[in-house]
Formats: sequence, structure tokens, C-alpha cells
Amino acid sequence: MSGEDRQSQLAREHKERQARRAEQASKAKRNTFIGAGAAVVAVVGGVIAASTLMGGGEKEPLAAQTPAPSESASTPAAPDLTASAKPGATTCEYRKDTTGSPTKFVGYPPKKPNLKLKTMTITTNHGDIVIDLVTSATPCTVNSLAFLAKKNFYDGTKCHRLATPENSGLGLLQCGDPQAKADGKNSTDGQGSSGYVFNDENLGGLSYGRGTVALAQAPDAANQNGSQFWISYSNETAQLDSGPAYTPFGTVSKGMEIIDKIAAGGWITNEADITGDGGSHAPKIPVLIKDVKLS
Repeated sequence: MSGEDRQSQLAREHKERQARRAEQASKAKRNTFIGAGAAVVAVVGGVIAASTLMGGGEKEPLAAQTPAPSESASTPAAPDLTASAKPGATTCEYRKDTTGSPTKFVGYPPKKPNLKLKTMTITTNHGDIVIDLVTSATPCTVNSLAFLAKKNFYDGTKCHRLATPENSGLGLLQCGDPQAKADGKNSTDGQGSSGYVFNDENLGGLSYGRGTVALAQAPDAANQNGSQFWISYSNETAQLDSGPAYTPFGTVSKGMEIIDKIAAGGWITNEADITGDGGSHAPKIPVLIKDVKLS
């Protein structure tokens, strides 16, 4: 092998090593979900997320996502979020989640979204939570939720995370991990998802304050949305407004009293959380999703 050939080979091997390291770093980031938003909250507006024990918990929370067969491996440019979706002109792209996290894959949603969907009803063991959707601003998000609902993806799942102003500086109940045990012991709670990811929508379109419902993803992993979502029950969560990173797709019109009851019940600190930042501090009052419907 000539000197030039050897140099070319070394250069290729160096680039391959860099690519592998970048992929590993990406996986590590994806394992720290919105609860990592607690770390963001520590900076946003100079607010420091509390980590003292109160009501049975400590530290801060997060959440995560997953993989499966794919349509496209490349990440497209983020969509123009300034315009509302138009019938017949909107298409959605869903990509394989390559992070290696736990997954429940039921296929990919259709590329053409139904822009007529107006409400999402989550039937829980405590009653119904009804969400008024902003479909025109989040067509691909609503399309994904509708697809998963029809596949009964959420049926029998548990809301695995209760973030409070005391344990994370936020106020939200997080659901949508199909693998979560929500017992405060499972090390991978908050990391399961649908096996595909898709782009952010409507960033800055809604405040994250009380009543807002948004998708969960790592704050430094844009356009990596999956099945997990959270419901804000406190205006403390509006601290995230200054750096919107989570797709807000609707507001609660019925059932906030259910979320308030769950929040008042306190949380179970998950010492086994794999991220080390919380993210799976389960509500003491179990929340079981029986059914999800969009209409």
C-alpha cells in the first residue's frame, strides 16, 4: 500500500470512529427526556429546580423514546411553523427511532393527516380527560396520536411521571411510555415509545402553563417526538416558554380536577432511574389509561 493510500485509509477510519461516537452520544441524550427539562428550568428565567424531599420525592424527572422499521433514515429540515396546515397540501414524515430504547412498534402513521380532528379523550381509571386540539398547527402530531389511538397503543399504559415544583421546578403528569411500570422502581420508565420519531410543530404557539398538553422529548434533541406526552397542571411549567422545545398540541377542556388530585397525592422517588436525573418519579396515586380516542 502506498503512503497516499495509507493516509486515505486512516482518514476514513478516523471519520468512521467520529460517526460512531456521535451516534453513541445521540443515544445517551435521547435517554434523558423532558424531565431533563428540569435542568433547563434551572436556567430559564434564573429559576433553580428544587431537589429537596417533599411529599415523598426528591431529585428531578425526565422521559425518553424508541426504535423500529423505517421509511427514512435521514432527518428532514424542520417544518415552517408559521403557517397553518392546509387540506391536501400537508404531508407528514415519520422516521425510525434509532436510539435503541424500549419500544412497542405498531407501524407508521399515514403521511396524509386528518385535519378535521378536534378533540382527544383520554379515559383513565379516574375518569375522562378531554383535550381541545390545535390540529391546524400540529397536523403531524395529531395524526400520530390518532394512529396510535386506533391501534390501541395507549390502552393499559400507566402515566409514569409526576413532576412537581418541589421535585423538578415543573408541574406536569407524563404518560405514553408503553413499557412503563410506574412503580418508582423500574429503571427504564420514561424511555419507551412507538418506534418512530417526527418533527417538532407549533413551538412557541402555546404557553406551557396550566392546561397545556405537549409532546415529551429530550430538550437538546429537536425533531425527535414519539408517543410520550405530558399535561401541565401548574403555571410553573410556563417557565419553559422562553425556550420552547416541546410541541404543544392542545389544552385540557375537561378533567383538570383529575390531574390536580394526582398531583396532590405526591410522588414516589425512583432511585433506579437510569438517567440519574429522575424522569420516572411515579405518582403515588396510579394513573391507568384505559382508552384514547380522537374525534
